[in-house]
Amino acid sequence: MKEQNSNILEIMDLCKKLISCADRGDTVREDECCGVLYAIVRDCAYRILDEASKEKELHIRKGIWEC
Repeated sequence: MKEQNSNILEIMDLCKKLISCADRGDTVREDECCGVLYAIVRDCAYRILDEASKEKELHIRKGIWEC
């Protein structure tokens, strides 16, 4: 796999880990401040994941993504 494509996959994987971490943290938090932090992390991860997914689709359409 081309490095540019493996980087996109790595970004997507990191975003999924951030989302999972925020979800876990949200269930055990004891104050509202942590809730704000987890919400920010989750929101940013979803935004980055969305952009990475769009880039992956663009690479697939251009024929530069190995399926």
